[in-house]
Amino acid sequence: MWDEVRISPVEIAMPGGVGLTLRAYRLASELTPTEIEADEDDPFEARERAAAARAAEEEDEFAALAVEGDSGTKAGRKSDGTVTNEDGEIVDEPDPADFADEPEEAEEEEPEDEEVPIFLSHRGKLLTFKTPESLTSFIRSGAPHDLAQLDTWATVAERVQSSDVDPAPDDRYELDLVVENLRGGHDTWDLPLLIAAGELARDLGHALRLKPVILALSPGSPLDDLDESLRSAESGGMGGFFGRRKLRKIGAQQASLGWRSIIGKISAAVDWRD
Repeated sequence: MWDEVRISPVEIAMPGGVGLTLRAYRLASELTPTEIEADEDDPFEARERAAAARAAEEEDEFAALAVEGDSGTKAGRKSDGTVTNEDGEIVDEPDPADFADEPEEAEEEEPEDEEVPIFLSHRGKLLTFKTPESLTSFIRSGAPHDLAQLDTWATVAERVQSSDVDPAPDDRYELDLVVENLRGGHDTWDLPLLIAAGELARDLGHALRLKPVILALSPGSPLDDLDESLRSAESGGMGGFFGRRKLRKIGAQQASLGWRSIIGKISAAVDWRD
């Protein structure tokens, strides 16, 4: 059933307990982002605010030019065909051919429509359940949540049984072990554990619109560098050799503190429904 509806049960072990939830991936154009109380720093609102500011600035400039053009200047064309400037002096008329080959300003390219994660969440909170039975009961209840917008959700609500809620190994995450593992030092780091935690944290940051998590794992950040090095080391071969060398240059304390903050933000966004 999960393959048919393109939704997966997920298990997340957090400091507050082990929770079950659901996750799907869909094109961004097909989804309405989860509703949250948007603040000034909401990364998903920033682009719209910037575009609105640019449009307002262009309108102001256009209005100023219009007022200047209507302010009684002497510029214009005389009856004999000559063109004058604002001071009434005769000037050469521009040749239209000079502008014929000028390319139009390129419009800003729209971002690519890509697959993004969506969870069983509501108003920026991740809905989690401690037992398959409680998750199944919620699914059947008709309560509001973000996954209800999916075209396959009716099938889930109709067919799901508690025995279906059994996450695959790749959909089980142990966030509760990340900080302790990082504190143990480079020789004890569990690469698959840390890589999986990074994948989940990115998904949750995007789906729940958690700006601190998004920024902490953004390209070029220390934790993003850690993630790249982990993946290189896990790949083996020469890439793995250089990845392990790079890992040893990353401070274990800095990494553990960064991940402690991320897990704290994610834990604060969890809504236990049991």
